[in-house]
Amino acid sequence: MNEKNYFMKKLIAIWQLMRLEHGFMIAIAIFIGAVIAGKEMPSFYKTFFAFLTALFLEGATFSLNDYFDLEVDRKNKRIDRPLVRGDLKKRDALLIYSIFLPSGIIASSMVNETCFIIAMINAILATLYDVKIKEVKIVGNFYIAFVMAIPFIFGATAVSLKIPFIVYLISLIAFLSGAGREIMKDVMDFVGDEARKTKSFPLYFGKSGANYFASLFYLSSVTISFVPFLFYIDREYYHDFIYLAIVLIADFLLIYTSAIIVKKTDVETLSKFRKITLIAIFIGLVAFLTGAFV
Repeated sequence: MNEKNYFMKKLIAIWQLMRLEHGFMIAIAIFIGAVIAGKEMPSFYKTFFAFLTALFLEGATFSLNDYFDLEVDRKNKRIDRPLVRGDLKKRDALLIYSIFLPSGIIASSMVNETCFIIAMINAILATLYDVKIKEVKIVGNFYIAFVMAIPFIFGATAVSLKIPFIVYLISLIAFLSGAGREIMKDVMDFVGDEARKTKSFPLYFGKSGANYFASLFYLSSVTISFVPFLFYIDREYYHDFIYLAIVLIADFLLIYTSAIIVKKTDVETLSKFRKITLIAIFIGLVAFLTGAFV
């Protein structure tokens, strides 16, 4: 392998370790929260450092997660994980965590004091999750869902002392969708988790029962997505048919996923539809972003 290919392979492995695609989606969520709360384009300075906070903290905590999860990921044959494939070493993951976690906290301090406090709390919780909390997966599921919800509030806090109710509503939708995705992941990881006696939804309710819970969370988020259109919570979304048209696409994907996973629990199917839910969440972000501008 020549030097260029080796370098590209390492970059791809680092991207996969840090799950940077999630980081960019979190950055979009922060931007949406900032636009809705500020009622205008947020300042480049605050937006830039808020984005860096999201990317750095998200990347750091995913790296630490894979550091501690290596043996479980090997049992579950997670070849999508660069540590399992051997593309990166455990010490690389620890080094990335050690660099990017404090960098994210420093970036948050450049936004404002409230954002710094939120970032500090999230950094502590994320580290506790990776080290200990995720052993009780039922608790960990809701922590990860919280991580998916908080960026909207973080973005709103970056530009305003008052957080509009619509931001909390969007955060709730993200929380419910995130909980559904995490429960699906538990079903995918059932073999390794069962060996470790990890307290997870499928361990208590079976794989089919866990998927029913995931479907319930998805369908709840779908239901709530109609609230901004039907009720005068925020004038930007009330009877906004452009928002409705886009969010219906996301809703369809989540409803379709729910219909499939109550019937199938194999890893291949869940892996495919978990990716579809990520697409649905991204489309949902586009819907709320469009509603804020159009």
